[in-house]
Amino acid sequence: MEQKTTKISFWERFSYGCGDLGCNIIYSAMSAFLLFYYTDYVHISAGIVGTIMLVSRIFDGVTDLIMGVIVDRTKSKMGKCRPWILRMAIPFAIAGILLFSVPSGLGQTAKIAYIFITYNLVSSVIYTAINVPYATLNALITQDQYERSVLSIFRMILATTGTLIITNLTLPLVQAFGNNASAWTKAFAVFGVLAVIIFLITFTGTKERVKPSEHTKQEKIPFFKGIRLLFQNKYWIMITLTLVFIFIIYSLNGGAAVYYAKVVLKNPNLVGPMNLVASIVQIVAMFFTAFIIKKIGKRNMLILGAIIYGLGFAMFAFVGTSYIGIMIASGLKGVGNAGISSCMFAIVSDTIEYGEWKTGYRTEGLINSASSFGFKVGNGLGSAMLGWILALGGYAEKAVAQSASALTAINALFIYIPVLAAVLIVAIMCFYKLDKEYDGIVTDLKEGRGVADND
Repeated sequence: MEQKTTKISFWERFSYGCGDLGCNIIYSAMSAFLLFYYTDYVHISAGIVGTIMLVSRIFDGVTDLIMGVIVDRTKSKMGKCRPWILRMAIPFAIAGILLFSVPSGLGQTAKIAYIFITYNLVSSVIYTAINVPYATLNALITQDQYERSVLSIFRMILATTGTLIITNLTLPLVQAFGNNASAWTKAFAVFGVLAVIIFLITFTGTKERVKPSEHTKQEKIPFFKGIRLLFQNKYWIMITLTLVFIFIIYSLNGGAAVYYAKVVLKNPNLVGPMNLVASIVQIVAMFFTAFIIKKIGKRNMLILGAIIYGLGFAMFAFVGTSYIGIMIASGLKGVGNAGISSCMFAIVSDTIEYGEWKTGYRTEGLINSASSFGFKVGNGLGSAMLGWILALGGYAEKAVAQSASALTAINALFIYIPVLAAVLIVAIMCFYKLDKEYDGIVTDLKEGRGVADND
């Protein structure tokens, strides 16, 4: 097991962070524009799309866990995780292009079938095959809690950069290519090439160092036994539930923003400035979060971030169409999201050592894959809510003026549900105590002590 004091270079931190920049080019597009593309360019009902997105979570649950087992069983000179980042970079880019390439000549049924197949190909297969290894890589680069937090901060700064690229360049690029359905395909061909280059930086710039303790059981773990081991890890359960609620918020924030700006604020062009302010404030704030985490710990940082994030959403209910008020609320969201995103994935990595100490088995891939399932469930639920609640509210994409029920639906999606989810995040994390226990657990592992040894 590596020494806890390993120092990670700036370049390796940056290279690691590039992985989420590459992932976010497609993930942010799915969150922010995919439903909009399907409803306003492909002309498919929001309710149908929402159902497809939720059904796909069933496939996600299976593929995430399978990929976690594959990562745990991968043995190569390049490590467990890095080979998959290299192998899946080009397929990931191609799948992203297919997602925004629904053939205009197809009938409605054929279009729905195409959406179902390509959405599941991206979300359940290819994104899983690159994101689960990437998420696991943090735990294999270092075992130092602080360094994991710094890696997560680099990850989220660059992920936010990816969101900035998508939210601010997508619509202008689509307009430049002709502002029609095929223009989306061309725009994502550009983004796909960019994603491949970025993933290559992650592959070449990182190194896997952490090995299981010599006292940890080394045999291959049967799939169902691995699942049982996960549910013996109380801290993994807490952070996975937390990730579900975090990604419900992210999904609703990204997907509902374009509707909120278009219908409530009467200005769809505000989407860019709202996201730009939130993202820039988040990036700036994240340069300070490592210092704060060192003082108060990851758990308290996440709680503080969730409180501020919820207040940012709540502020939209009071500022109306005031441009200054909208930008202040967006900035508050950026500060809160900095606190959340700087430590949520580092917390997942910390639960690996707890699980190893508790059960005698180290399962980096399975723990991260199950947490990946958690945030994809959140994203799927958020996307499904978006489609269902818009349909329930009577949103009509071609209407000059939306009904009162449609306005209520959009406000619920963009303001009230995210506030409720933030409250639930705080409630769950109040029971998380691993920050105080972690150093003792690592010492026990080095000395061959653990709960499993006393069974």
